[in-house]
Amino acid sequence: MTDKAGGTDTPNAPSLWRSIKLVSWSFLGIRSNSGYQQDLSKVSPMHVVAVGLVGALMLVVGLIALVNWVVAK
Repeated sequence: MTDKAGGTDTPNAPSLWRSIKLVSWSFLGIRSNSGYQQDLSKVSPMHVVAVGLVGALMLVVGLIALVNWVVAK
């Protein structure tokens, strides 16, 4: 994507990949506060909400699949 000046994206432009990394670190709970604040200033709130919901859904589905696999044996 290009900006109005015809250049490429700025490093501070919100990106989906940055949101995925932010939510992944948050799920693990091992992100430093300074790194978290730095990333938080560079993401879109809608991306974070969407990625968080998808991540939570994947976690729940994965746990259900794991329990069904363990119980079936």
